Amino acid sequence: MSPSFFLLLLLALASFAYMQGKRRVFSLSGSLTGPVRFHSRPGYYGMLTALWCIIPSLIIFCFWMVFSDSILMAMAVKTLPATMQNLPAGQAGLLVNDLQNLVAGHVAAGNIDPVLQRAADQYLAMERISHTALAIVMFALALFSSSLIYRRIRPEMRARNHVERVVQVVLFLCSTIAVFTTIGIVLSVLFESLRFFQQIPVTDFLFGLKWSPQMAIRADQVGSSGSFGAIPVLAGTFMIAGIALAVAVPIGLMSAIYLAEYSGPRVRAWAKPAMEILAGVPTVVYGFFAALVVAPWIRESGELFGLSVSSESGLAAGLVMGVMIIPFVSSLSDDVINAVPQSLRDGSYGLGATRSETVIRVVLPAALPGIVGGILLAASRAIGETMIVVMAAGLSANLTANPLKAVTTVTVQIVTLLVGDQEFDSPKTLAAFALGLLLFIVTLVLNVIALYVVRRYREQYE
Repeated sequence: MSPSFFLLLLLALASFAYMQGKRRVFSLSGSLTGPVRFHSRPGYYGMLTALWCIIPSLIIFCFWMVFSDSILMAMAVKTLPATMQNLPAGQAGLLVNDLQNLVAGHVAAGNIDPVLQRAADQYLAMERISHTALAIVMFALALFSSSLIYRRIRPEMRARNHVERVVQVVLFLCSTIAVFTTIGIVLSVLFESLRFFQQIPVTDFLFGLKWSPQMAIRADQVGSSGSFGAIPVLAGTFMIAGIALAVAVPIGLMSAIYLAEYSGPRVRAWAKPAMEILAGVPTVVYGFFAALVVAPWIRESGELFGLSVSSESGLAAGLVMGVMIIPFVSSLSDDVINAVPQSLRDGSYGLGATRSETVIRVVLPAALPGIVGGILLAASRAIGETMIVVMAAGLSANLTANPLKAVTTVTVQIVTLLVGDQEFDSPKTLAAFALGLLLFIVTLVLNVIALYVVRRYREQYE
């Protein structure tokens, strides 16, 4: 049986334990003499029984999923001859990798080593035994723990408190996992970035005006040292994101104001879903549209006015990206505007203000924190976009303020540097982590600034 099937059986057993826990309460209510008043409702007793049925077994299952492969692989390696067990670290790693591929069935039949085949068969046999042992342990522990709680059900038992405590612990663990995941991502990027800065000075990276991370194989080749100035890449990122926001913020905000304050129910019923369809279009489709329609149109329009327009330009990518993030601004702004209490509008109307004056002087100031949050989300989406920039703006890191020229962004360069088989010892590959760290810091600064603006405004209106 597969491990996923174990979880289905465990879920079915937990459902049975829930029903038995509730039935236990009803049976005690009918068997005890005199008035019986349980501390909690019957559902809490059933939920407590189900939790004790599933949680201990689930803990065992998680440990097995984490450590079983490494333990079984170590036991399979022990079955190999001594000459194959005492290999150097690099060769031993390759041997284990070959054994894993053989177990997974990724090796052609004609290239199988008989010794490794016997070890793989031993691994599979031990895996089947471990599956059986896991099933026995899981279900025995589930039955034991659930029956233990089942027998302890009494009117004075505080089942609701126990269930809420378990839920609180689960929520705390989930939040802790999220926090530690964030810390792990930051540390992994930070450590690799420090390795990059050991080879390339920080000042050259932050203030350099040329980005050419290609490293030559021989020292006598041109450009063997590479250039890692991040200013052109960062400038291209801000240019494209700025163009996108210049398109999305006015259109999205005006659309939200119209749908929330001026449109009727019939118009809103079809206009809002139609606009939100834009958020579901794949970014590669936007990229095709930018490369095949928008970019040629911009180039032809520029030629009519005597302007030199590149076949790939930041303007084309920014315009299409702005269309893509319109739903982020409009939907969030619409929800925030609708959340403004109607009493504020009624008070404004009572003072003689028109609808437009009410929207400008009452509704928008009250909804400003949510609108800023929506714009910030749209900005983050624009900064992190890759496909549209690759297809419409190109890969050239040009330091220019002309949106008609080809530019690139941080995310595009990160993908470019990590494509293919790369060694994580060269500055070319490690530069991707430095760019990631720089992008993280820039995004963090933008969040802090937006949070400061929102808090300052809230202090004036709350």
